[in-house]
Amino acid sequence: MIDPEDAASAPTRQLKGALNVLVIAVCLALSVGHLYVAIFPELSEYTRNVLHFAGFAFLAAILYPVLPREYCKTNPVFLTADIALGLAAVASALWFVISYDRLTLPGWDFGTLDWIAGGVLVIIATELTRRVAGLVIPVLIVISLSYVTFLGPMIGGIFSFRGLSAESALWRSIFNDEALFGTIASISSTYVFLFIIFGSFLIRSGAGEFVIDLSRAIAGKLVGGPGLVAVIASGLTGTISGSAIANTASTGVITIPLMKRAGFPPKFAGGVEAASSTGGQLMPPIMGAGAFVMASFTQIPYETIVAVAALPALLYFLTVAFFVRIEAKRHQLPPMEAQGRTLWSAVKSGGASFIIPIAVLIFLLVSGFTPTYAAVIGIVAVIASSWLTQNPMGPKAVFEALVMGARNMVMTAVLLCAVGLVVNVITTAGIGNTFSLMIAEWSNGNILIAIILVALASLILGMGLPVTAAYIVLATLSAPALAGMIQDRAVVDMIAAGNLPMEAQALFMLSAPEAIPLLAEAMPRAEAQALVGALPLEVAAPLRDLVVQREVAVAALLSAHMIIFWLSQDSNVTPPVALASFTAAAIAKSKPMATGVASWKLAKGLYIVPVLFAYTPFLSGDWLAAFTVFLFGVFGTYALAGAFQGCYERVMGWPARAIGAVAGIACLWPANLTANLIGVVIVVALVALNARGARVAALT
Repeated sequence: MIDPEDAASAPTRQLKGALNVLVIAVCLALSVGHLYVAIFPELSEYTRNVLHFAGFAFLAAILYPVLPREYCKTNPVFLTADIALGLAAVASALWFVISYDRLTLPGWDFGTLDWIAGGVLVIIATELTRRVAGLVIPVLIVISLSYVTFLGPMIGGIFSFRGLSAESALWRSIFNDEALFGTIASISSTYVFLFIIFGSFLIRSGAGEFVIDLSRAIAGKLVGGPGLVAVIASGLTGTISGSAIANTASTGVITIPLMKRAGFPPKFAGGVEAASSTGGQLMPPIMGAGAFVMASFTQIPYETIVAVAALPALLYFLTVAFFVRIEAKRHQLPPMEAQGRTLWSAVKSGGASFIIPIAVLIFLLVSGFTPTYAAVIGIVAVIASSWLTQNPMGPKAVFEALVMGARNMVMTAVLLCAVGLVVNVITTAGIGNTFSLMIAEWSNGNILIAIILVALASLILGMGLPVTAAYIVLATLSAPALAGMIQDRAVVDMIAAGNLPMEAQALFMLSAPEAIPLLAEAMPRAEAQALVGALPLEVAAPLRDLVVQREVAVAALLSAHMIIFWLSQDSNVTPPVALASFTAAAIAKSKPMATGVASWKLAKGLYIVPVLFAYTPFLSGDWLAAFTVFLFGVFGTYALAGAFQGCYERVMGWPARAIGAVAGIACLWPANLTANLIGVVIVVALVALNARGARVAALT
């Protein structure tokens, strides 16, 4: 809850009396209803999605006033208007449940009430999205619907679109698979909401306090201990919240003052918390809403995604931890004094309510159960295991967790449903394919340039969008291009080795017949790359299908989506709009922009690891190969962190920093074991010499 003195600056209303009781009742009904439908799927998918949107739209209309100003929150006229808006959203949504059979038959025709209900529904969805998440998505909705109706025919060139009638556009916005109540709404009404409820049960059971205690026990006495506590706590809390801002606010109030007392500069303390909390969305098994959306987009099982995401997430957190340790060494900060909390005492007092449910969840996912089933059983496991701790969950605690879960879901539910209006236009008009072709053309087949382009687009979108929405939009637009370019690496290798099958060579007759004689023999890889890069999509796509093995194609698709997902987190920690950093700055009492710059520097793993996704078998499912990449990545990121900070065990000059940077890049260089090993040797030698110099300096 928000403190009374902060109510004026809060974006939501603070409700009292009968209206508060009504909101609590709706929250409880939504949580219980979704859990019931997850166990007994008696409703159709469409009906479930409509009820999901209707309930959360009603809550959003009441909780989020038209403007976040005090008179809009307290004036009864505004409150009455918002209640009416919420009821209109419910009525217009339910109208299409009632009319579903009639409007999905051949020869359907909109009547007057259909037009009114459809128009009201789209307008309210757009307005509520503006209230909960800002202007970007509403502007995109307006532009998208305009484009698909009257703007498309007016635009020339590759983005020209013949246009749809208003009736057809409205029907598609409501009934298409990618629309308001389509695939993304299904993800919201099942996986995302159930895991949000699971997280609220973990929080209510006291798991958050256990995470802090465990982190202190593990890392408190190490060099840079308070900062390492923040890294570990934020990683573990990410399995609960899946939100960088919520993660920062919940753990930062403890870890940031702890770091400041230990001697870390305020902006660095805030940056550590923001960077660590951003990693919470990368940490399996929940990974925010991104893993569920990714599973739906790629048709790769959720359990496969979270399994291969573990090592990259660990590498990211190690990167932040390296910066923390090096900063502590640079400022010669001593380890934290003992706090009286041991690892065993932390586990004994509150570990059961965190460890058992997470273990149950992971076991069920690995065993092949659906995420929906795993989430429901996980909630039961939280309640049961809480009775093994000092904070057992009785009926009141269960009630509070159910209500908290729905309250925490309001913004996400409205946003994920509404973004379907944009995705529907992208797929209907084929904008995704056009954008993918543009990326392929601009990058000229260079994956690194393509990643930079996606990173820039992600940063711009992230200035006004939550990261999940930014990922959805960017994945729809650019994932096909990235996946194709990653697959092309296998095609290039085959051509360079002179092993391209005859049926694949025949495809070159369509665009480059002069190259066919060259394909019979090996050629330099650069020439093979140029040859493949010049192929038009209508040749490149079937060529990939012919020569790229299925497991390689799946790994390429997963890598493309994971690259976009990781880069979409960038906006949390990159100025000028870095919400997690600004949240941390408020707690640290440091300058927001300075804290943002610090968090951006600390979160370098967000840029390094996606490059590894593109050029290495990090996500291939081959655990030996993935662990090899991870191991070299540890040395490489440590070397780069020291080069950035100018210190390993003691401060070093620019020549040593340059050597460390080159060695770090060598450790990370893909598909070159010799360079990797040389890089490791140089890093070990450099750190050893630096440590020896530190010991000599200490003795003198």
